[in-house]
Parts: sequence; C-alpha cells; structure tokens
Amino acid sequence: QVQLVESGGGLVQDGGSLKLSCAASGRNFNIRTMAWFRQAPGKEREFVSAITWSSGRTVYTDSVKGRFTSSRDNAQNIMYLQMNSLKPVDTSVYYCAAARITYYSNNLLPGNFDSWGQGTQVTVSS
Repeated sequence: QVQLVESGGGLVQDGGSLKLSCAASGRNFNIRTMAWFRQAPGKEREFVSAITWSSGRTVYTDSVKGRFTSSRDNAQNIMYLQMNSLKPVDTSVYYCAAARITYYSNNLLPGNFDSWGQGTQVTVSS
C-alpha cells in the first residue's frame, strides 16, 4: 500500500500561482502513474493531470493546458503540480493519486487509481 500526502494548497488571487506537492511512501512501492484530480463542492472528482513515473510523460485536461505543469522527483518520490494563471474556477480540493498501471490518456477516472491522498484546498479569489 502506498501512502500519499499532499501539501502546498492555500488562498491565492485570480492570476496567481501555487505549487502543490505529493509525497509518496510505503511498502511494495510499485507506482507507474501518478495523477492530480480535483473536486469542487457539489461536483464530481475530475481529472487534472497525470505523469508516468519512469519517463515523466505528462497529460493534462484541456482546461489547464498551458497553465499547469506536472513534474516528479523520482529520487525523493515526490510529484509536483505548478499552477500558474489561476482562476476562480480552479477552486477545489486537489487530490493526488497513484496507480500500478502506466496510463497515457488524459481521460482518466478515479477508478483507474489505487491510492489517494487526503487532499489539499486551493482557493482562488476574484
């Protein structure tokens, strides 16, 4: 089982930036893909971005392309999400997730992932 812990959320103004981190740990560490999802109040959890653990290949949902950048540090088992040009519609709880399968799609669902963090709140004020 993999444990995931997110950090870096907070309150930022429209147009601002934040960088989220997701630290992975645990036995049987066999991650192939990590991802960011987000969930706003009253809405379903939606895919944001994913990165393959070995090659660092990334995919993004259309609404964040050009604004968000996902990266990872394999040595420290940390995934990052640099979020620039933030908008009020980006306000959500952001969750990181890990899977033991390599995915290259930008149409991933929560059910594709085995492990989840507790989430970190991102609030963008107008």
